[in-house]
Amino acid sequence: MFNKAFNVQVWFRLMSVKGPIGFVAKVISYIKQRQTGIYLGLKTNIGHGLYIGHAGPIIINSGTTIGSNVNLSQYTSIGSNSDAYATIGDNVYIGPNVSVVEGVTIGNNVTVGAGSVVVKDLEENATAAGNYAKVLNYNNAGRYINNVWS
Repeated sequence: MFNKAFNVQVWFRLMSVKGPIGFVAKVISYIKQRQTGIYLGLKTNIGHGLYIGHAGPIIINSGTTIGSNVNLSQYTSIGSNSDAYATIGDNVYIGPNVSVVEGVTIGNNVTVGAGSVVVKDLEENATAAGNYAKVLNYNNAGRYINNVWS
C-alpha cells in the first residue's frame, strides 16, 4: 500500500539538497503537499523517524522543531502567529485533531490525547488531554511510539 504521507516527507527532505535536485524537490514537494493536505513549513526542523499515519490535514508552521520518533495524527495543527515556535521532543505521540499553539515546548516521551489544545508547556513523560491540555498522569507516556528509529 502506498503511503502518501511518507511520499511528502521524502520530497520535503530532498528540498535541502543544493542545486537543480533541490529546486525540483521544492516544486514536487509543493505539489504533493497541496494534494495530500500535509503542509510542512520550509524551515521546519524534523528529526528522524517522523510518522504521519494518515494523509489528511496536517499543518506545521515554519520554524517548528520536531524531535525524533514523533507520531502525528490527522487534523493536527502546530502553528504560531508570531516568532514563538513550538518545540516537540523525542518519542512524542500527538493524537487526532490536536492544536499546538504558539511557543509551546512538549517534552520527551509525551502523549497528547485526541482533540487537545496545547497552550502550555508539557513536561517529559506526561500524558495530557483536554481543551486546554492538562496533564493526566506520568505513567506509560509515549507507549504509542512503535518502530523507533535508532
